[in-house]
Amino acid sequence: MRKLIAAINMTLDGFCDHTAIIPDEEIHQHYADLLSNADTILYGRITYQLMEYWRTLAKSPSGEKSMDDFAVVMDGIPKIVFSHTLKSVEWQSAKLSAQPVEELVLELKQQLGKDILVGSRSLIIQLMKLNLIDEYQLCVHPVVAGSGLLLFENIDGRTVFKLTKTKTFSSGAVTLYYEPTNEKTTNC
Repeated sequence: MRKLIAAINMTLDGFCDHTAIIPDEEIHQHYADLLSNADTILYGRITYQLMEYWRTLAKSPSGEKSMDDFAVVMDGIPKIVFSHTLKSVEWQSAKLSAQPVEELVLELKQQLGKDILVGSRSLIIQLMKLNLIDEYQLCVHPVVAGSGLLLFENIDGRTVFKLTKTKTFSSGAVTLYYEPTNEKTTNC
C-alpha cells in the first residue's frame, strides 16, 4: 500500500504562509528529494495556483541552481487538483479531480507506485479528519508570522502523534516527522 505524506512549511507560531518564510538552497533540495520519492501530489486550488510559479521558472530558469532544479522536479511530478471553481488547469502535469478526495486517495493508496504527497492546508485538514494520512512532515521555520491560516484549524478532538525523526537545516528550520497513533479523543 502506498503511503500518503502530508508535507508543508509553517511558521513557528503555526501558520501556513509561504510569504513569511524564505526557503534556501538546502530547503529546496530537501523538497526536490521528497518529490523525487513520490509520483503524485495533491493540491487544493489556492496552493496549486501558488505553486504554478514553479512552472514558469521551469520554462525560464532564474540562474539560481537550487530553485531551478526544484522547478524542474516540481514541473514533472503529476499533480491532482481539487477545486470547485477551476474549470481547467494549464500545467501539463496537472489534472482536475472528478472524484471526491476520500474516494481518490483510497483508490491511489491501493495502486502500485511511489509515495503520494499532499501539500495543501485544506486537504491536509480534510484527510486528517478521514484518518488517511500516514505521515506528517512539518517543516517549521524560525519565523513568527503573527497571523495567517493555522495548519490545524477546525479539528475536533485531540489527535496524538509519534515523532519518528527530525531533520535540522542550517537556517534553523526543522522538519518534524510524525506518524498518527490513531489515538483520538473528543473535546468535552
